[in-house]
Amino acid sequence: MENLKFIVLAIAAAMIVTASCKPRESTDLATTGMILTKTSIIPKPVSVTATGEAFSLNSKTAIFVDAGSDEILRTGQYLADKLNATTGLAISVNEAQAEPGKGSIFLTLSGADQSLGEEGYTLDITRQKVKLTAVNPAGLFRGIQTIRQIALKDTLSAKGLFMIPTGTISDKPEYSYRSMMLDVSRHFFGVEDVKQVIEYLAFYKINTFHMHLSDDQGWRIEIKSWPNLTIHGGSTQVGGGKGGFYTQEQYSDIVKFAADRYITIVPEIDMPGHTNAALSSYPELNCDGKAPDLYTGTTVGFSSLCTRKEITYQFIDDVVREICALTPGPFFHIGGDESNSTKVDDYIYFVNRVQDIVAKYGKRVVGWDEIALSTLKPNSVAQCWANEENAKKAIAQGAKVLMAPAKKTYIDMKYDSTTHIGLHWAAFIEVDDNYNWDPASYIPGVTKDNIIGIEAPLWAETISTLEDIEYLTFPRLPGVAEIGWTPVSLRNWDEYKFRLADHARFFEEMGINYYKSPRVPW
Repeated sequence: MENLKFIVLAIAAAMIVTASCKPRESTDLATTGMILTKTSIIPKPVSVTATGEAFSLNSKTAIFVDAGSDEILRTGQYLADKLNATTGLAISVNEAQAEPGKGSIFLTLSGADQSLGEEGYTLDITRQKVKLTAVNPAGLFRGIQTIRQIALKDTLSAKGLFMIPTGTISDKPEYSYRSMMLDVSRHFFGVEDVKQVIEYLAFYKINTFHMHLSDDQGWRIEIKSWPNLTIHGGSTQVGGGKGGFYTQEQYSDIVKFAADRYITIVPEIDMPGHTNAALSSYPELNCDGKAPDLYTGTTVGFSSLCTRKEITYQFIDDVVREICALTPGPFFHIGGDESNSTKVDDYIYFVNRVQDIVAKYGKRVVGWDEIALSTLKPNSVAQCWANEENAKKAIAQGAKVLMAPAKKTYIDMKYDSTTHIGLHWAAFIEVDDNYNWDPASYIPGVTKDNIIGIEAPLWAETISTLEDIEYLTFPRLPGVAEIGWTPVSLRNWDEYKFRLADHARFFEEMGINYYKSPRVPW
């Protein structure tokens, strides 16, 4: 009996050892041995090959970049700053005269795979070093977000040791335009809040930030030739708060902050509707010459510029000219939605003329899908939010479509009936509803070739703080980012939800006030 008891105990011990040493399942890159750890990259890369080892990120690690490029040096410093903040290390950044050796992270444009395009990158990780290559600096910046996401703390080793799993990632985006919109008109958000949102976008490889700068409730950007737009029109917001606006210097600061993160600002001046703040500021823009009161409610469709007055087009020319001079990106958003009090013929006349003004200042027009009622310029973009037939009309004229269907991407919609902020006129949009769709098959007859990209708009009727923005944005924004970046063939909710759950650690590290969806296994 004693011998039998010994054998049983030996077998049990062997089973425990075997079980403890068995690697956990890993979908992407992984470290070695008993510290095998699944990494959760969002957006999911196009190609990942794991080699089962790890690069040690420690106090001796240094970042090297191509010599002679201030731009790449800034990207290297950005990575160092983010890693140092997370790890507590003091990683330095150096210019490389030759390829660096063991213990280095090397960012370079040399030897890049040209097929990866403007934002693609290759990440080669061995036990000795990490090498990130790209065709353009934007690709390097996208690649360092992946490095940030896979730098894993090894809880079984000495404090302060971080591991980067080894292997190769080859990656590029599915769509060239991946965007979030923030409405700063209904409620005003200050410069620092806007910059924080931009930081979140950068982490998930979003490359465009659409700022809704004017509406019935407030005009939010200084126009020097029409100063009363902000002095009067920017003085309030939904509910009657004090409002606010960006000086041109503050707006330029936001533009530069975004550009340093390879994010393009798309300014929107909504017109001819959603213009009560402008009409109240300058009565000559009204057909009757009378200024309406400022508006602090949320009803839409009641206001309109006087589309047959020449002063209207002088006003628009000045506004477009001043904003375009501050905005280096290629797009200018003219709004165009919900112009219910504008006659159809007047609306078409207006949009046609405004397109010419925007083109005059070297920009491409973006507008909500109603602009497809007019004669679109071939390089214009119709943002499909409500009317699918308008998207078809746009592509029939040779225009492109920006996909932002309210039932899927409007992140101001409530998650469910218990959500304490948000709206629900389009739908309740839980995290899986937000993720489970394909832009290229959403509208019959509108294919990937017709689509410039995807956007997640956040309207601000019910939100007034950064915490409110975060709650409605997360965890839905990472899913929108993945739809824009990752081929549909590689996307699957049942797999994605586990990666998303793992990103709770990033949300918490960044202090994000996120919604803990019951559909995600946090």
